[in-house]
Amino acid sequence: MNKEVILRELQFKAIRSSGPGGQHANKVSSKVELTFDLNDSEGLSDTEKERLLRRLDSKLSKEGNILLQCDESRSQHKNKDLVIERFFGLLEVALTVRKKRKATKPSKSATEKRLKGKKIASLKKANRSKPEF
Repeated sequence: MNKEVILRELQFKAIRSSGPGGQHANKVSSKVELTFDLNDSEGLSDTEKERLLRRLDSKLSKEGNILLQCDESRSQHKNKDLVIERFFGLLEVALTVRKKRKATKPSKSATEKRLKGKKIASLKKANRSKPEF
């Protein structure tokens, strides 16, 4: 993953934020929308693209674009920095390769301990019943 190339491929759009805020919110476009075309990216290898397509399937549009928005701050520049940070965090999490799980067997002592506990529980319940004469 080449961050400099990807950073140049990002497209930004400034939008007016929703919600309360009075005159400032009505006049200033402080909300930032980030768009990234995953399929046409030159900053990602083919294997990275495949992994991202699988992992970020729910976050992709029909065209294969990643859309992120940020309107946390009143400043457009701060929102732009926040959405870029969030975007690269999302990519890093999606590109991490999970360790393959090794199948293990419980130890002999653990199995014996479990069976002993079951036997004690069954005896306890058997002793609760009425005696037969």
